Amino acid sequence: MIIEKINSPGDLKNLSIPDLEALAAEIRTLIIDVVSQKGGHLASSLGAVELSIALHSLLNTPQDTIIFDVGHQVYAHKILTGRRDSFARLREYKGISGFPNSEESAFDTYISGHASTSISWAHGMAEAKKIKNNSSKTVAIIGDGALTGGMSFEALNSCGHAQSDVLIILNHNEMSISPSVGALSNYLAKIISTPVYNRIKNEVEAFLEHFSLTKSFAPKARKFEEALKGLIVPGIFFEELGFRYFGPIDGHDFNKLIPTLKNVISLKGPRVLHILTKKGKGFKPSENNPEDFHSAPSFNSESGAPSKEPKEGFGDVFAKKLIALSEKDERITAITAAMPKGTGLNLFKEKFPAKFYDVGIAEAHAVGFASGLAKGGLKPVVAIYSTFLQRAFDQIIHDVALQKLNVLFAIDRAGVVGEDGPTHHGVFDIAYLRMIPNMICMAPKDKEELEDMLEFAMGQNNPASIRYSKGEAYSLGFREKVLLGKSQILFEGKDVCIIALGSMAKEAIACVSLLKEEGINACLVNARFIKPLDEELLKYAGNNFKLIITLEEGNLLCGFGSAVAEFYDREEMSEKVKLIRAGFPDEFITFASRTELFKLYGLDAQSLTSRIKHALREEILLEK
Repeated sequence: MIIEKINSPGDLKNLSIPDLEALAAEIRTLIIDVVSQKGGHLASSLGAVELSIALHSLLNTPQDTIIFDVGHQVYAHKILTGRRDSFARLREYKGISGFPNSEESAFDTYISGHASTSISWAHGMAEAKKIKNNSSKTVAIIGDGALTGGMSFEALNSCGHAQSDVLIILNHNEMSISPSVGALSNYLAKIISTPVYNRIKNEVEAFLEHFSLTKSFAPKARKFEEALKGLIVPGIFFEELGFRYFGPIDGHDFNKLIPTLKNVISLKGPRVLHILTKKGKGFKPSENNPEDFHSAPSFNSESGAPSKEPKEGFGDVFAKKLIALSEKDERITAITAAMPKGTGLNLFKEKFPAKFYDVGIAEAHAVGFASGLAKGGLKPVVAIYSTFLQRAFDQIIHDVALQKLNVLFAIDRAGVVGEDGPTHHGVFDIAYLRMIPNMICMAPKDKEELEDMLEFAMGQNNPASIRYSKGEAYSLGFREKVLLGKSQILFEGKDVCIIALGSMAKEAIACVSLLKEEGINACLVNARFIKPLDEELLKYAGNNFKLIITLEEGNLLCGFGSAVAEFYDREEMSEKVKLIRAGFPDEFITFASRTELFKLYGLDAQSLTSRIKHALREEILLEK
């Protein structure tokens, strides 16, 4: 097998086109085999196999820089850059990251996982190379979905103006995670459907080259070419921004891809190579349903059927309740940023297509747009993963909270998300939302409470947020009406008070049971609200318990426990209360399963029980 001989990009240099085609097939087989067992971003990586091989065969990496936007498509790149043998440990704790990771390999320029970043990064690196007289190449690979992000437009504008030596490869598969949307997507479709543009362009270039025209005539010929392009391709978007545009070409055909890339790489200045690829290439189930195989769980490597029957998640519960509420209130609208299926809003879209908006990978715009809807008298619900909502921080403050508009933020994947790792863990939203004036922040303990909080939020005139975790939805019982700023006591006790936020209630209930076996009676509080806090409950706990522990699936710095500590300090109760805050430390959390991460950071029921027992022993000794 050819793949067994490829230990670094240098091993690609002398391979023939048939050898490269055979290698591409072998890489696809390896990717399908591993991802079928481990899960991962299959469709995107299958679509970028030939591109990864071609680039590494022509460039001198890692001296030449390849930057992958988002990083969904890097599996072939990893296999080609010395990680073939360790690829079987994809997304495992202390194994291979599912995204580019500069701490893992010199070939991975950045730790990346968010979209629309690559052009800015490449522009900056190219300018750094220019200042340092470094002649190495800089290549950014971006998909048509990621190109919809505002940061991409800003970078194109700046890079074209500076005439930076950057090659942007536009990997066009008409998909981001869901099918690409918007005017830019329509524009790219026009380019694809107008092959006469490149035919005329190629004929003009051949004409100039063949006749070796004088310098005095060449500018006139170029003006003629520009006029033709202006007639055929409306806008000439990239070239008007200062880029030389090439393509589109078949991104799976080495006979076209290799010579075109070789020529374009040899040029200087900002340029765009537009390639056409098929998401999920080489695996029929993924080709037919690329959205289902964007971030796939384990599956049968032949049929594509999931290894486990998918169960209802919190996103599904959210969407179904939102549909029920929208049937009663025509003002409710739903917005997502290229994630209709991931957030469950595909269900809402089917029922209320006129009230559903997918704005593409543009979180800042999604929140600004929601502000306008709210100002116009509607009730917008913005459903975005916690890690991606970070990208709209200014809009949440300026466009929504400052205006005191009733926008609801449905924050999916709050907390750790498992194998996707530090770029995707949603551990910061508590900190960055609770500091914002006018914001109501909630976290349900189970699926029924999520439904109740949605209904409660629709009756508020303030901006509000509800954070809920990734995974199967579950019921814990103890259903009780949601009231503003009021928590819920699940178990009475006298020895310790446990205040659990959202998803941590499940671990806390198990912890209470383990403590009871040890003869320790714990009071368990379901916090419900991060903001406003239940101050009455906190005063009661401070006056009746010597040990209080807060539990949160988020970063401890500025988190829920910090809010509780601030309250006790403000009320001058800090000296009489021993407060323990359990959550994630001030670091970026690694990739591993949620179960492994909870154990690793001491948030599982067993670890929490041990910590509470130890703290109670300390209290007894201090009293004596």
